[in-house]
Amino acid sequence: SEESPPAFLGKDVGAISVVEKERNGGDDLLRRVRVSLGAIKHINLDKVRRAGGAVARWLAKHEVQSAGIDMKTIDALEIEGARDALCEGLLLGDFRFERYQSSTPDRPAIEVSLLTDDRGDDLAKTAADASAIVDAVNLARAWAHEPPNVLNPATLAEWAQQMASESDLQCKVLEDQELKELGAETILAVGGGSSVPPRLIILEWPGRPKRSDGKPVILVGKAITFDTGGYTLKTRAGLIGMKFDKCGGMAVIGVLKAAAALSLKKPVIGIIAAAENAISRGAYRPNDIITTLSGKTVEVISTDAEGRLILADALAYAQQNYKPSALIDIATLTGGVVTALGTVRAGIMSNHDALAQALQDAGRRTHERLWRLPLDDDYFKQIKGSDSDIKNSGGMIATPVIGGVFLKQFVEDGVPWAHIDIAGVATTGRGQPGVSRKATGFGVRLLVDYLRALEA
Repeated sequence: SEESPPAFLGKDVGAISVVEKERNGGDDLLRRVRVSLGAIKHINLDKVRRAGGAVARWLAKHEVQSAGIDMKTIDALEIEGARDALCEGLLLGDFRFERYQSSTPDRPAIEVSLLTDDRGDDLAKTAADASAIVDAVNLARAWAHEPPNVLNPATLAEWAQQMASESDLQCKVLEDQELKELGAETILAVGGGSSVPPRLIILEWPGRPKRSDGKPVILVGKAITFDTGGYTLKTRAGLIGMKFDKCGGMAVIGVLKAAAALSLKKPVIGIIAAAENAISRGAYRPNDIITTLSGKTVEVISTDAEGRLILADALAYAQQNYKPSALIDIATLTGGVVTALGTVRAGIMSNHDALAQALQDAGRRTHERLWRLPLDDDYFKQIKGSDSDIKNSGGMIATPVIGGVFLKQFVEDGVPWAHIDIAGVATTGRGQPGVSRKATGFGVRLLVDYLRALEA
C-alpha cells in the first residue's frame, strides 16, 4: 500500500507501523507489521520504548534485514521524548549475551530507517544520542554477564583502562599495595580472601569544554565480581547469580562511557570499588574490627554485608581527593530492598532533598523508577558499635535503610549525597523459578538523564 499508514488502530489503540524493505535500495515493501502501543489514553514513554523493543525482537526473529518505521505514528502521539524512547527501545530490545555459546549463528546487522517528512536533522541527533546511551547500557549489561572466572577485579581494571583509552576518558587504577598505603583497609579486607586482590578504578570525564574549576558529579559503584558471602556463607541457591553483584559498578562505567560519547558539559568522575568476596585463610571474619579510609572503625558482624564496606572506602576516597557537587553511589546492596520494593523500583536514600528529587524526576523520565526511603538518625542505634565506632550489620530489621544509614556515616557534612539500592532491579527473572536472569543495565539511563538535566 502506498498510502501513509494510520497513526492509530481503531479509535482507541495506538500503533507503530513497520515495513520490511528490499535491502539493496529497492522500493518494494515486502511486509508490513503494526505494533500496538495499547490504549491511547495510557500511552507513555515507557510504552513507546517497550514497543521499540518489540519491533527489534520481531525483526530479529523473522530475520528481516531492512525495515522502515513511519515516524508520523510517533509524532502524532504528541508526547515529548517519544522519538528518543522509540530509538532507545529499538537498540535495547535485541540485547543478547552469547559470547560463550559455541553454536551461536552469525546475525547480520538490521538496517532500520526512520521515515519522516522533515529534514531529519533533529531525528538524526536523536538517533545518535540514543545510540550512544544504549551502547553504554549494553556495555554495562554485557560486562555484568561476564563470569567470575573471566571478569575479576584485575581484569575489570584492565577492561576499564582499555575502554577509557577508546572513549577519551582518563583512568587510574589503585592496586592493593597502593590501597594499603592509603589506609583503605575495608576494601582490602573484603577482597582478602580472594587470590585476586581488589582494585579501586577511577574514571574521569573532564566536561566539554574542559572546566578545571567545575565541581564534578561523582558516581561510586559497587563491583563485587563474585560474592560467596564470605564466612557468612550464602545458601547454595543464593550463590547462583552472584556474578551480578557487580551491576552497580558496571552502571557507573556505562555512565562514564556515555558522558564521553555525548560530550557532556558537566565534569563526571566514576569510582568503582572492585573486589571478590571469597573464603580462604586470608578472608576477613565476623568480629574483625577494621579501620576505614575515613578513620572510623567498623566491627564486622556479617561478612555478607560487604558491599557497604567497599563503598565506605570509595566514598571517603572521593571526598578526600575531589570536591563533589553531588556524590551518588549505586549498588546491589540489600535483599531487604527487594522485599520492600520488589522488582519495580530501586530504593533511594539521600541527605539532600533537591538531589533526591532530581534523581526521582530522572527515574520517571527514563522509567528507571526510584522510591525514597528514610534516613532518620534513630536508625543509627542498630549499628552503633560497642567495641568499634560502627557495626556493619544491624540484623534483619529495616535492612535497606540500615545499609543507607551505614553509608551516610562516611559522607561529610555539606556534601549532597544519594544512595541507590538496585538489588531488585539490576536483573530480570529474579526469584522466578526456571527463568534465566539477565542484566538490565539499570542506572545508566537514569544517571545520564540526571546529568543531561543539569545542562538544561
